[in-house]
Amino acid sequence: MAPSKLNPTDSFGHGDAGVSRPHSENGFGDSLSLLQSEKAVQEILQQTPVHGSDDHLIEFSEALRTVAKALRQAAEGKAAAQAEAAEWKRRFELERARNLRLENKEQSFKENNSVSEGGRLENSTSQPVLLNQEHEHSNRACLEHGICSHEVLQDAKDVDSNMVNNKIMKKASFKLSWRCKGEHSDQHKHDIVYFERGNITTAERSSKQISLKWESLPQTVVILTKPNSNSVQILCAQMVRWLREQKKLNIYVEPRVRAQLLTESSYFSFVQTWKDEKEILLLHTKVDLVVTLGGDGTVLWAASIFKGPVPPIVPFSLGSLGFMTPFHSEHYKDYLDSVLRGPISITLRNRLQCHVIRDAAKNEIEIEDPILVLNEVTIDRGISSYLTNLECYCDNSFVTCVQGDGLILSTTSGSTAYSLAAGGSMVHPQVPGILFTPICPHSLSFRPLILPEHVTLRVQIPFNSRSPAWASFDGKDRKQLAPGDALVCSMAPWPVPTACQVDSTDDFFRSIHDGLHWNLRKTQSSFDVPLDV
Repeated sequence: MAPSKLNPTDSFGHGDAGVSRPHSENGFGDSLSLLQSEKAVQEILQQTPVHGSDDHLIEFSEALRTVAKALRQAAEGKAAAQAEAAEWKRRFELERARNLRLENKEQSFKENNSVSEGGRLENSTSQPVLLNQEHEHSNRACLEHGICSHEVLQDAKDVDSNMVNNKIMKKASFKLSWRCKGEHSDQHKHDIVYFERGNITTAERSSKQISLKWESLPQTVVILTKPNSNSVQILCAQMVRWLREQKKLNIYVEPRVRAQLLTESSYFSFVQTWKDEKEILLLHTKVDLVVTLGGDGTVLWAASIFKGPVPPIVPFSLGSLGFMTPFHSEHYKDYLDSVLRGPISITLRNRLQCHVIRDAAKNEIEIEDPILVLNEVTIDRGISSYLTNLECYCDNSFVTCVQGDGLILSTTSGSTAYSLAAGGSMVHPQVPGILFTPICPHSLSFRPLILPEHVTLRVQIPFNSRSPAWASFDGKDRKQLAPGDALVCSMAPWPVPTACQVDSTDDFFRSIHDGLHWNLRKTQSSFDVPLDV
């Protein structure tokens, strides 16, 4: 076949226009046409007989390989641009939500000032100033001494004014501060490194023990239980009765639990629940405390209910393994009494925010809603017999290509779950980081990694993958990832605060000792006769 008879325009249909012509909607060529063009190039390369004596054929084949490489880079660039667009959209929404909260605060203070002026004419000139000064002072104190409740328990949605003014549903306020070895510290949470006189010193650690102190008493508690357990159902009824009669608290339970309580006795008619998804989204604006009766799975379920901020969780151990449930149900009255009085030590368990970006999406409006996970997100091969082929990027820098059964992106709280079974390390839950653990990689040198918390990870299914992959989030919500699709993960801004029985470190070591029998072996026997030196 002579070079003069080959026309690249005939092979691709549109010549180089398939590479350089932008799409009218998103600025990139259609992914399907890119894939078809790349396949056409590969077919020509396979059909063209290249002989060492013909320089023209060699040059032409090299040109075709260059075109194929350009097509592949254009497809990868589209996925990277979509991931970047999703990240900018998320930042924009967070910034807009923050501005809305500030406007709502100013509006509520103006309304309070107007009411106070109508009730007390003699203090009309001084009271608004005092209110503003108190508000500024409280904000300044929060910034100087720790993390306040309005930083943790706020949502990106507007709260109904009638709900805010309702005294029964008014949330309890609290303050978080760093604590080390039982001593409180007023050090600002961001003052980590000092540079003074040419010396770099670390002043505070982000993994320091955090203490929660109630500034007003809790009024509303939600109890979440493990299903299909008679012992849990009996304990739930006893706890609801005690919290109502002894602590005068408002009680929320799941709809099925409320039906069970009413079947047992009409006494539990005071128990409240929710009706639809909209009420669940606003649940964190009503609830001061969450109590879970079950195992780690119940804690995962409680965290999944709250799509944004999460109230403090008191987890009672009624399951198989209790890595996140340090409290025993036999002494629930003593534990709850101590928690309601405060202060208590808590563990801030970070969550991952995951975005699935489809290659078929024409714009960022079609990007799916983010998914929050407390343990891990898993990308595996599903029912396919082929190895997964996953291209991994960290902050747009290529990391590696995973060829094996799959990949686990885990939080440090999930380091004792699936990641541990796949060979990952156990990590203290307050260590900020993301675990990068392969599942049965077909490589002897592929070791797990621990990445810093501020990075953004992107896992993409290449176009030449033999089969699609499957992603699951905390073991549920399974989604298929076709060639060209990508999964973007970063640290979520809303952690899950869980109460500690002693402190986070003591609870962590107790959980791996009791749950996994970590490093349990017989002690080496000593010599009967003193050893001669």
